[in-house]
This record gives sequence, C-alpha cells and structure tokens, in this order.
Amino acid sequence: MNVEPSIQSKLLDLAAVDAELTRIEHRRKVLPEQQEVQRLEEERTTRKDAAVKVEILIDDLDRDIRKLETEVDSVRKREQRDRGMLEAGSVGAKQLSELQHELTSLERRRTVLEDDMLDVMERREAAAADHQHAGANLSKAEEDLADARRRRDEALADLEVAARRCATDREGLLTAFPTELLGIYDKQRAQHGVGAALLQARRCGACRIELDRGEIARIAKTDPEVVVRCPECGAIMVRTKQSGL
Repeated sequence: MNVEPSIQSKLLDLAAVDAELTRIEHRRKVLPEQQEVQRLEEERTTRKDAAVKVEILIDDLDRDIRKLETEVDSVRKREQRDRGMLEAGSVGAKQLSELQHELTSLERRRTVLEDDMLDVMERREAAAADHQHAGANLSKAEEDLADARRRRDEALADLEVAARRCATDREGLLTAFPTELLGIYDKQRAQHGVGAALLQARRCGACRIELDRGEIARIAKTDPEVVVRCPECGAIMVRTKQSGL
C-alpha cells in the first residue's frame, strides 16, 4: 500500500507511545512496591501465627493452673478434715494411725502439686513475655505493611496517570493514519510487540536484524510512498534521512 512518507514517519511517534504503554504495563506486573507488600504480608502472617501459637500455649497453661489449683484445694480440705478428726480425739487407735499416714501422704501430694503449679506459673509468665514480644512484632509488621501499601498505591497512581497520558497521546495520533495502515500496524504489534520502527544503519529497529545488501538495494529503489515491511519480523520499516538509503 502507498502512504505519504510524512504520515509513515508519524508511525514512529505512535510506536514510541505504544512502547511506553508496554513499559507501564510491565512495570505494573513487576512493581517493586507490590513485591514488598507481598513480602510483608507473608511476614505479617508468620508473626500473627507466632502470636496465636503463644496465645494457645497461654490458654493451655491457664487451664493447667486452674486444674492444679482445684487439686491443691481438694488436698487441703482433706488435710483439714483429717486434722479436725485428730484434734477432736474421737477416733480409735487404728483409725488414728490411718489418719496420720493419710496426712503424711496428703502433705507429700500437696507439695508435689504446689511444685508443679509453681513450674506451670513460671512457664506461664515466660509465655506472657513471649506473647508481649510477639504482639509488638505483629504491630510492627502491620505498620510496615500499611506503609508499603501506601507506597504501592502511590506508585500505581503514578503509573495510571502516565497510562492515561499515553492513551490521550495515542488517540490524538490515530487520526493521522489511514485505516488500512493502522490495521497492519495494530496486527503486527499484537503478534510481535512492535508495529513499526525506524530503518537505520541497515537494521530493522524492531527486531534489530541487519538486512543484506540486496534487500537494502531493493528498498532504496522502492518509492518512498510504498509501505515497506521487514522481511524478518514483518514490522513496518519507516524510512527517513537517518536510514542512509
């Protein structure tokens, strides 16, 4: 097809805008700020899991303490009952011996239970400190995540502004091209990423492949209005004074 050279040259402006749009879209997909958000989300989840694990441990220890307190209380009541019976002097010699033996056993049992409870309470105190530390870590992670999301949103907003600007520029350029030429350009861009590029120093600006001398000679003899395409990648090759033909 034939198109005025001045219009063909404007394809370079369109290609530049489209290249910028492609870069913007790529940046959206690999945005460092988004990657940082994802990293911090994972870190927050890890720290939240750690805090929950400590909370579960504290609940278990509290349950153990309550159980031990109940057992200690039960043993003390039995001790009080037996001592009351001994002090009342209302039991026979055989029962007296049995009560004394039982009191000795109860004292040993209470000592074991109290030691166990002390151990559990110490573990509970340590767990409470761990929970406080885990909570502080979680709060820090949430603060860092909120800040990262803010920076991510700002970066996305900047990209959106740039994309809208490019879209406006593109709309303004489209009116300059014949429908057929634009169709070729868009199809080529959809298939290969670049619709048009400058022919310079015997190289296609789209695929960067150097054309052989025979092809360059053929292009040099081709009327400037004829739309020339790269024999390698199919992109429209725009010829200007920089092409050196």
